[in-house]
Amino acid sequence: MKLLATQLVAVYFRLTKLTDARQSRVVAGPYRAEENVQLHGDKIIATTVGISEIYDSGVRVIPLTGMYIPRIDDFVIGIVKSHTSLSWELDINSCYAGILPAQDVFGRDFNPKVDDLTSRLKTGDLIAARIANSDRSRDPLITISDRDLGKIEEGELLKISPSKVPRLIGKRGSMIQTIESATKAIITIGQNGFVVVSSEEPEGLLKAMEAIKMVEEQAHVPNLTERIQQMLGSNSE
Repeated sequence: MKLLATQLVAVYFRLTKLTDARQSRVVAGPYRAEENVQLHGDKIIATTVGISEIYDSGVRVIPLTGMYIPRIDDFVIGIVKSHTSLSWELDINSCYAGILPAQDVFGRDFNPKVDDLTSRLKTGDLIAARIANSDRSRDPLITISDRDLGKIEEGELLKISPSKVPRLIGKRGSMIQTIESATKAIITIGQNGFVVVSSEEPEGLLKAMEAIKMVEEQAHVPNLTERIQQMLGSNSE
C-alpha cells in the first residue's frame, strides 16, 4: 500500500444528515471513500475523529478513540499480520503497525536467503513484546529479546480500550490480583489494550473474561474492586 499522506483531522459525528459546515473535509478529488469517510459531491468527508490516510486511490480515517499511541519500553501484545523477508508486521491496536525485525528472533546469524520467517512466527500468532523505538514519524520497532517476551503459546485474546488498562491493573496490581486469585487464570495485559487470558479450568477462564469486560464497562464506577469480588464470589483484596 503506497501511503501518500497522513494527517490529523477534526471531524463530527453524524446524528442526523450532516451539512458541510459540520464536517471536516479530508480531501477533494477522484478518490475512493473507504473506512469512516463519506463522499459528498467531489469531497471526502470524515465521520469520526481520527487520522486520515490517503493512499493509491483510497481514503480512510483511523479513529482516535481507544487508539494506542506507542511509547518506548511499553509492554505490548501483538498479532502477527504479515511478513517480508526481513521482518514481521504486527497489529498492536494502533494506527501504527509494529515492526519486528527477523534478526531480533533469529539472532545475528539471520540470513534472509536461508531462514524462513514462518518457521518461527505465522500469521495470527500472538507475541509479548516491548516497543524498542518509536518517534511517531514511522511504524515503531518491536523487540522480543528481553526476558519473558516472545510467542504466547495459549490463551484467549480480549481487546479493551488502552485508557482502561490502568483500571484493570488496579492500585499496586489489586484489581488483576483479585481476578487471578478468584479464577485461577493467568492474565497478560498489554499497555496497548490487548489482553490474553489462559486457564486450565474452563469456568475460571469464562469468569476471568467476564470480569475483564466488566472492568472496562464500569471503569468509572466507585468501589469497582468490591463489585468484581462480589461477581466472582471472592473475598480477596
